[in-house]
Amino acid sequence: MRVASLRRFSAAARRSRGAHLTVCAALLAVAMTAGAVAVGGRDGAQSGARAGTDAAPAAGALAAGVLAGGDLDAGIRALQSHLRAQPRDVSAWASLGIAYVEQARTKGDPSRYPQAERAFDRSLALESGNEQALAGRAALAAARHDFSGALKYADRALKQNPYSERALSSRIDALVELGRYDEAAEAADTADSRRPGVPVFTRYAYVRELHGDVRTAREVLERALEGASAPADVAYVATALGQLAWNQGDHETALTHFARALAADENHLPALEGRARAQAANGDRAGAIGTLERVVARSPLPGPLVALGELYEARGADGDRTKAADQYALVDAQAALARAGGVNADLDTALAAADHGDPETALRAARAEWERRHSVHTADALAWALHRSGRSEEALPHARRATATGYRNAAFLHHRGMIELATGHDGDARRSLTAALELNPGFSPLGARTARAALEDLEAAR
Repeated sequence: MRVASLRRFSAAARRSRGAHLTVCAALLAVAMTAGAVAVGGRDGAQSGARAGTDAAPAAGALAAGVLAGGDLDAGIRALQSHLRAQPRDVSAWASLGIAYVEQARTKGDPSRYPQAERAFDRSLALESGNEQALAGRAALAAARHDFSGALKYADRALKQNPYSERALSSRIDALVELGRYDEAAEAADTADSRRPGVPVFTRYAYVRELHGDVRTAREVLERALEGASAPADVAYVATALGQLAWNQGDHETALTHFARALAADENHLPALEGRARAQAANGDRAGAIGTLERVVARSPLPGPLVALGELYEARGADGDRTKAADQYALVDAQAALARAGGVNADLDTALAAADHGDPETALRAARAEWERRHSVHTADALAWALHRSGRSEEALPHARRATATGYRNAAFLHHRGMIELATGHDGDARRSLTAALELNPGFSPLGARTARAALEDLEAAR
């Protein structure tokens, strides 16, 4: 990132307060006023007044009142009520769609995605090609793991408004998830030059991390956090810093960042999940289980479900095996709900089934996902599914590809090491497994234990 950009981080981050999608109160309150776009506040200059001028001020006042506490559900009800009175409000329909996408994300409820799609369709039917709805469709496609669609809609939105923060952010997300990392880096530079702020900074940092540049990623996030003031922005950036520290095995620092995120928003689920993983790595298994139980009670997504199941298995108390099996079964149920909401759940299915289900099911899902995109995460998932299905020779090139960008991920290194061991590359296996445990010795309660046992066997065989 340019030095000039780093120097303006703090000021830009302050200007971006309320800009990130998670800042729902600001998003909806702004959207309910005439001519405003849901994020950032600057896009309105490009899009012009769209809502009915007679009703918009009353609607804006209503939204501001009910959303004073950041109540997304109340905000959605306010939008619905407004649209019953003003059904031709283009901006309000787009904002309702955005709110549904956010509601699905925060509550783990994919049934909201079809509702979001219908809201965007209404907005586009009223004003074909309006940027706010197109950018919303890009965010919806990304949420459904349709990253080719997300890229298409983001590009269409940017033709209408090159400064659309949501479209710029969705474009980075899509390129990252499609495995087009050099293009993602260019997109992050472009977004930084046009709309510097928390959503762009966090994505820029992740692109740098994927290229192995952890130092720049950390510096970007630290500067973004210095300038963040809205609680949602603080929680979002602090969580990103915690996740970065966690990936590098710095669990104490990760806990500090997650604590700051939760001080800003005590119900921020990504921070709660991150804290649980760091607690487990620090030996506080009871605390980790309690935190994850709280997370899955509110949002039973595959990642925390699998993590909780593995913690139960690692603890091994009476009934824990059954409790673990229940978590893994919930992954299948959640995947079915996700598919019903139009979400592609193949990557989640592949990762969960490879270790805790049917390896052939994992392989079918991983192959399907690999057909759609070639990211490091899909390469790792396909490699592991192939290995667990007895196809380790076929798995090895994919495992090497997953670690080829410079991205340092202990789980990837563990998978690569186990595949190298299975294919007779003992020296490579020793290096990969050692690297995994040195990078993040608590990356997984079961995976780390398996890696240590494999290394002991390799040493004993010398």
